[in-house]
Amino acid sequence: MSSIFSPAMKFTTWRKLWLALATAEQELGIDISNEQLQQMKDQLYNIDFEKANEYESKFRHDVMGHVHAFGDVAPLAMPIIHLGATSCYVGDNTDIIQLKEALKLVQRKLVQTLEILKTFAEKYADLPTLGFTHYQPAQLTTVGKRCTLWMQDLLLDYERVTYELEHLPMRGVKGTTGTQATFLELFDGDHEKVKQLNSKVCKAMGFDKVIAVSGQTYTRKIDYHILSLLSGIAQSAYKMCGDIRLLANLKEVEEPFAKNQIGSSAMAYKRNPMRSERCCSLSRYIMSLPPSAANTHANQWFERTLDDSAIRRIILPEGFLAVDVVLNLLMNIADGMVVWPNVVQKHVMEELPFMATEVILMECVKAGGDRQELHEAIRVHSMNAGNVVKGEGKANDLLERIAKDPLFEAVHSKLDTLVDPKLFIGRAEEQTKEFLAEEIDPVLQKEEGLLGKEVVDGVNV
Repeated sequence: MSSIFSPAMKFTTWRKLWLALATAEQELGIDISNEQLQQMKDQLYNIDFEKANEYESKFRHDVMGHVHAFGDVAPLAMPIIHLGATSCYVGDNTDIIQLKEALKLVQRKLVQTLEILKTFAEKYADLPTLGFTHYQPAQLTTVGKRCTLWMQDLLLDYERVTYELEHLPMRGVKGTTGTQATFLELFDGDHEKVKQLNSKVCKAMGFDKVIAVSGQTYTRKIDYHILSLLSGIAQSAYKMCGDIRLLANLKEVEEPFAKNQIGSSAMAYKRNPMRSERCCSLSRYIMSLPPSAANTHANQWFERTLDDSAIRRIILPEGFLAVDVVLNLLMNIADGMVVWPNVVQKHVMEELPFMATEVILMECVKAGGDRQELHEAIRVHSMNAGNVVKGEGKANDLLERIAKDPLFEAVHSKLDTLVDPKLFIGRAEEQTKEFLAEEIDPVLQKEEGLLGKEVVDGVNV
């Protein structure tokens, strides 16, 4: 991700855009020689950054600084570099290209995160655990089913990323106020050639979709959509890591903890969920960015105003860099996440007797018992057991109370089977397997080429 937003990527892309423009202009009849184009090709990556900075300081203009730096190493092409273009031709189109490459990397890491979480969800699909509503014990679910809730959020994020990649338009060749007037003059009023020029340049840069109309810049609403998408990923990550932090407090789940890792400089016994905390911290920052993009878009006067420039140079790269780290953290956490089944079961059995009372009541009624009498007895036993748990700090003894009460003799011999946790998880296991098979596997199969690959200069290789 650092490579995608690096000066090298930015300014070599400027040169590629100048080459694409000159090539298309030559193809459409402008007097540009093959030698000029070849010299541009040969010098795409030969950038003297110090010289470009000197020119920029002299001209107080970054684009013209790099025009002259390019012209120094491609002198034959100097007269036709940037022909007909405005600064936003290289600036905005490069921004879009960087956003596209960054989205590709985010998409790849989302898919890899889903693949890792799938393994975890499969492994624990049938392990009963307490569900929580209001962070109070509720009906049982499974550890794997809870994981699918995290995965579903990330799947929605993947779908948004995929949509943006398929629909992201290039700004193209538009001119100073978006009217293409300079190019129309360059082609002696030939509207068709101007349209062809726009299409040729965009295709040369890997875009089939071109923004239909623009002012000097592409609409900054695109930036808002992109940062909103990144905010969505951050929300998903925060939710997942927030759950892990709470489960770590219960000692049911822990993130990876290195052999020599120190949790606290003072409290040597501590195992803090620092990766999850870092993920939440970065996610909070990412979630703060869309309002900046919204205000930037709303404050673009008419065809363009330059107060969009400085803030975009911060929020777009930093938003992607932060999301990149967040996804790296999610993969690391998911790949080494530890579940302590005995602790999970202990917490389940502390609450399950209360949840099982309805089943116990029904079994006794079926054996001929009086429903109202049984209900009152269970109520009294439950209140007393609750007092023991909360007032005396002892274990839940509700089942022992029921086992000693003659009213419940019909279930005394099968109490253990009536409180098997797996009887209380509903379709959690089936839902987990169905979700993985029907929603996740098709994505992993479709994006198989994104799994286990490295990224160099923003390109999957």
